[in-house]
Amino acid sequence: MARRNRDDDLLLEEDELTAAFLGDDTAEPTDAVAEPANSPIGEDEWDEDDSVPGQLAVDVYETREKLVVKARTAGVNKNDLDVSISDNQLTIRGTLSSGSEDGVENYFLQECYWGEFSRTIALPVPVKEEEIEAVLKDGVLTISFGKVQQDTVKKIQVL
Repeated sequence: MARRNRDDDLLLEEDELTAAFLGDDTAEPTDAVAEPANSPIGEDEWDEDDSVPGQLAVDVYETREKLVVKARTAGVNKNDLDVSISDNQLTIRGTLSSGSEDGVENYFLQECYWGEFSRTIALPVPVKEEEIEAVLKDGVLTISFGKVQQDTVKKIQVL
């Protein structure tokens, strides 16, 4: 949860900020005070589980004929993206590379997520799997699906 300081400004605690960006809803609020911004981060201070990929934020909406999924993938090369669909579930996987870190002795602040990410979404409406278009432009991945039209209502007799 957020807490308020003496000036009633809304503050997010470090664990909650991490949870917000990585999609971890299980983070517990703490009363710990963050280290000053000018203190270097030592390797022993990281409690990072490399086996859990980061979450990808998405927008899902529909038009009259299409279902659209948009994901902010700035900094990801299209060759590092894997987009697949199976059983009406869309999976987007990729790797966000921080580039070369030659000469870095320590970090004073590290907020950007670098590494693997993954997101699987159950599509809210039936789609035509043969009518899919995926475009990566200006750091936004847009995936458009043709929707299965369900124009007729089928009556079911209750016995």
